[in-house]
Amino acid sequence: MTRVLIYLGIILLGLCISPFFEGMNGYLYFTIWDYEVETGVIFAIIALIVFYALLQLVEWVIIFSINLLLNSRYLPNKWRKKAARKHTLMGALALAEEDWSTAEKAMIKGAEKGELPTLNLLAAARAAQHQNNTESRDKYLLQAEQEPLALKAVSTSRTRYLFQQGELDKARIELDKLSPTSNSKLPVLRLAIELYKAQADWNALKLLLPIIKKRQVLNEEDSKSLTMLTNNSLLIQAQSSSEQELEKVWHWLSRAERKEPVYIASYSLGLHKFNREAEAKKLLMKQIKSDLCSNTTSALVKVLSPADVEERKQIFLLEKKYGEKLSFQKLLANLHLQNSDYRQAIAYWKKVCNQEPNKANWLALGETHEHLGEQNGAIQSYRQAAVSD
Repeated sequence: MTRVLIYLGIILLGLCISPFFEGMNGYLYFTIWDYEVETGVIFAIIALIVFYALLQLVEWVIIFSINLLLNSRYLPNKWRKKAARKHTLMGALALAEEDWSTAEKAMIKGAEKGELPTLNLLAAARAAQHQNNTESRDKYLLQAEQEPLALKAVSTSRTRYLFQQGELDKARIELDKLSPTSNSKLPVLRLAIELYKAQADWNALKLLLPIIKKRQVLNEEDSKSLTMLTNNSLLIQAQSSSEQELEKVWHWLSRAERKEPVYIASYSLGLHKFNREAEAKKLLMKQIKSDLCSNTTSALVKVLSPADVEERKQIFLLEKKYGEKLSFQKLLANLHLQNSDYRQAIAYWKKVCNQEPNKANWLALGETHEHLGEQNGAIQSYRQAAVSD
C-alpha cells in the first residue's frame, strides 16, 4: 500500500511540473532489436512509470493466485483444525459443568487435529475417571505418555486415579516413579501424604515430614497434626514389633518431642509391654505431676496395678489439683475399680457422666452398678447408653 501511494505521488508530481517543461521537450531515440523508437523525454518517463506500475500489478495478481491455489489445496486441513478447536472448547465447557460424558467425547474429537492433543487426552482421562470407565482412562493416559514433556503429569494423574479407585499398591508403584523429594511439585507431595497415610506407611511419612515443613505443603496446624499422628503411630506400631524398634522410634524423636505427653504415654505403654514397668511408671508419674493429659491418665490405668500402692497414693493426693478435670475423674474411677471399691467408683463415674454423657461412660457406670447388685441403677444407665451417641 505504501509503494502504491509513492507511485501515485510521483505521477501527480509529474503532472504538476509537466507544464514547466512544455517548451523543453527533449528528444529520445533508441533501438530494440530491429525496431527504432523516437519519442520525447517526458513521454518516455511517464511511460516507464506506467510500465512499472503495471509490472507491480501483475506481480500482485500472480502472488494472489498462487496463495489462492495453495489455500484451496490445504483447506480441508484448516477446517479440521478449526473443528478441533471448537470441540476442545466444548469439552472444556462440559468439564466446567461436570458433564463428564460430553466432555470425554468432545476432548477426544478435539485431540485428533488439535494443537495440543496431550491436554485433550489428559482432560478426557479425567472425564473417564469420573465415569468409572477405567479402560478408557488408561488408554488415554497411555496415548498422552507419548509426549515426553507430559510423563510426570501422566504419572501424577495415574497415581491419583488409582488412589481414588482404592488400588493402593498400584498407586504406590506409580508414586515411587515420581520419587517425592524437596524438588517435587506440591500436588505430588500432597498425593504422597494421602497415600502414605492410607497405607499406614509411617516410616515413609516420617522421612517426608521435613520436606512438608520446608515447602509449606500444609498450614501450620495441619502440619503439627500430621507430625503428631505420624510419631504416635510409629510408637504404637513399635509396640507390636520389638523392644529395639521401640527404642529406635523413641530416639528418632527430637528432644522437644520426647517431652510431649502423647508420645510419653505411647512409649510408656511399650515399655510396659516389654516388661519395663518401673521405667513406664516413672515416666507417667513424672508427667502427671507436671501436667494432666488424657493420654497420660489412660496409660496409667493400663500400667498401674493394685500392687502399686505408692503410685496410687500419689495420684489420690493430686485430687486437690485436678479434682474437677474429666480425665482425672476417669482415672480415679478406674483405680477404684481395680481395688474393687465399687461405691467410690460409682461416685466418680456419675461425675464423669454429668460432664460427658456418652455411651462408653454410661456403660461403665452401669457395669459398676451391676457389681454392687444395683439392678435399677444398672438398667437406668444402660438406657442412657442406648440413646447416647
